Amino acid sequence: MTNQVKQLIDIRLNNSSQLAGFTNIKHLPYFLFLHNIKYTYAPQYAPSKELLNGYQDKLINWAEYEKIYLNLLQKRNILENLDILSFNNSVLLCSEATAEKCHRRLLAEYLAKHFPDINIKHL
Repeated sequence: MTNQVKQLIDIRLNNSSQLAGFTNIKHLPYFLFLHNIKYTYAPQYAPSKELLNGYQDKLINWAEYEKIYLNLLQKRNILENLDILSFNNSVLLCSEATAEKCHRRLLAEYLAKHFPDINIKHL
């Protein structure tokens, strides 16, 4: 295991889609288990439905999405009672192919801003 992943943290708003069947909640935990990787669903890190729809429907641009998403993380008080060690050797999963315009990158950078020891690596 090159990257030594121990846990996948699913931060998708919808983890039951059939578009990529093996990644839905019915199958993904089992596939990960076969590789000794823990599955954790963390919807508190997902964008709101309204935010996601607004971006997908082109009602807001990426810069607006970023600002609203980061404000959402603050409103949700995600840093309160966060065990940052639970992120060790973890990967964040969302639906975007690259990190450029993806909330997993925004979340990772948000956490790294508050916990400087975090090492972000895009796989």
